[in-house]
Amino acid sequence: MAANGASRAATRRRRQLWAGVLALAGLVLLVIGLTVADGVAAWIEVLAAILLLVTSYVVQHLARRETVYRPDEQR
Repeated sequence: MAANGASRAATRRRRQLWAGVLALAGLVLLVIGLTVADGVAAWIEVLAAILLLVTSYVVQHLARRETVYRPDEQR
């Protein structure tokens, strides 16, 4: 049981790390798309940034869901 708990914790940390990386990349693209880029490239960058931010939110939600909604006897 302890190994399973450690595995779940490692998976949760890994998902949260990926969520952070995706969010950072999305914010960088959003800033570049809104300030530096021009024309169609700006719209593509903004759309890609929004997609990365939504994906980051979903990954973070998946990481937290397993911890929050686990049955009480497994906590």
